[in-house]
Amino acid sequence: MLTPKHFNFVFQQPQRASSPEVTILGRQNELGHPRIGLTIAKKNVKRAHERNRIKRLAREYFRLHQHELPPMDFVLLVRKGVAELDNHQLTEVLGKLWRRHCRLAQKS
Repeated sequence: MLTPKHFNFVFQQPQRASSPEVTILGRQNELGHPRIGLTIAKKNVKRAHERNRIKRLAREYFRLHQHELPPMDFVLLVRKGVAELDNHQLTEVLGKLWRRHCRLAQKS
């Protein structure tokens, strides 16, 4: 997702899946395929290389698993403490949250 309009669409009525460090908001779209938007604030992750690492891991997980995800727009939000997670822990957290979104989408 690229424009503020796309992000605002998700923020209006999101389905929420959260862990202490990461929240993924999702909302059904009409496109037939999932999309992702990332918001990683300097306030929560100070160093640029850490923000880039988190973005890279999130995009890679999404790329590898997008065929399993429902047709939704997702926005990934991070909190303080996410930079302390190593790559494996962060990937596990992302997997758990996206699986929860899949279950929520099947119920609705």
